[in-house]
Amino acid sequence: MKQFFGVLLLFTGMAWQACSPSHSIGQFAQKELLQQPGLESAQVGISLYNPAKGTYLYNWQESKYFVPASNTKLFTLYAGLKYLGDSLVGIRYRQTDTALFIVPAGDPTFLHPDFASQPVMDLLKKAQKNIYLTDANWRDRPLGRGWPWDDYNDDYMPERSPLPVYGNMIRWVQDSASASFYSIPDVNWEVRFTTDTQKKAFVVQREFNNNVFQITEGEGKNEERRVPFITNGTASAAILLKDTVGRTVFTASSGAPVPRPSGMTGSRPAGLSVVHSRPTDSLFRPMMHHSDNFFAEQTLLMVSNERLGSMNDARIIDTLLKNDLKGLPQKPIWVDGSGLSRNDLFTPLDFIWLLNKMKDEFGLARMKGILPTGGTGTLASYYKKDSGAIFAKTGSLTGVVALSGYLMTKKGHLLIFSVLINNHTAGGTAIRKDIEKLIEMVREKY
Repeated sequence: MKQFFGVLLLFTGMAWQACSPSHSIGQFAQKELLQQPGLESAQVGISLYNPAKGTYLYNWQESKYFVPASNTKLFTLYAGLKYLGDSLVGIRYRQTDTALFIVPAGDPTFLHPDFASQPVMDLLKKAQKNIYLTDANWRDRPLGRGWPWDDYNDDYMPERSPLPVYGNMIRWVQDSASASFYSIPDVNWEVRFTTDTQKKAFVVQREFNNNVFQITEGEGKNEERRVPFITNGTASAAILLKDTVGRTVFTASSGAPVPRPSGMTGSRPAGLSVVHSRPTDSLFRPMMHHSDNFFAEQTLLMVSNERLGSMNDARIIDTLLKNDLKGLPQKPIWVDGSGLSRNDLFTPLDFIWLLNKMKDEFGLARMKGILPTGGTGTLASYYKKDSGAIFAKTGSLTGVVALSGYLMTKKGHLLIFSVLINNHTAGGTAIRKDIEKLIEMVREKY
């Protein structure tokens, strides 16, 4: 009899294991994801976590390192939520009888076309006196570590700077009806025109080291191209502000003598007034919904400025990893704010840990208000029937697909998930559809 019950318990245990969530999800993942064309030789990491129970439903290479692409923005988002408060610091300043002294704060929304309200510009226009910019708190480079140098002309890789203006891009517009070209904002930088008959599209190419733009006329009408400009610290900002403000803006980086009133020394002088530009979440939502690299990079620099008194992504990343993020399961290699760099390396468990921490510190409702759901933002073509049940950040580079976020199952369980895929040879759309099948299966059954 004792032997009989032992055999019964053995078979009962085997049956339970066969029907366990981990086993069922593993079988589905193998068939519908891991064995799909283009993924047989790829690196795939998966982690599914139930925060209420503190248990994992499924793990596959969960502690291996992957290039996460724009999933890196989740770490930048955490830093912004933690240290930027309810409203962004637009600038810090001090006024005297004859001058307005500006200390930039890295705010990317200044004169950005997506933001109508411009409190900083209101101050600059109102102050009928000389304006002086300092960039003493700028301790970084315009391009991030490991960024592809030949993407410098593309609108997803504007330069970083202490005082961004117009998103650090020039909008070039071709109006074929009137046979005219113009820029927004209007610039006096050199423009050259070509008569290349081989190109049918409107093309604007900036020189690598200079704000010199070559324009090729296209066959379309009213076309627009956004091209990053060289920032030169605050020098280009001062040039572009001149017409908007209506007077010369002086900056040390342009070689102009910039006087300082008493106490205006160091990267963060004491006793400065502050202009707040807008609520922080009004920046974080488009940063996550549209995976805006520029907003993410400047967010990390703003955090550095508020936390350390100067803008340097390496210093603030090191500070965050040694303090707020010291509990990460695996210490990542984290080098930028956007995930443009292939030097970034994180594990699926890192994202599970971070998303759980953000839920606990900032509340799930706030996270839902910032991250895109099905049918919106970068998830516009995915999870449409699960809109309101999934809130996640995408990530894409050549050979890289990533998705990490929150999922509410049909049984009412909140799950946190991370799927990181590197070195695939299939199309990105096909792989995202394969991931969608896995997430929908988990939502349906658990």
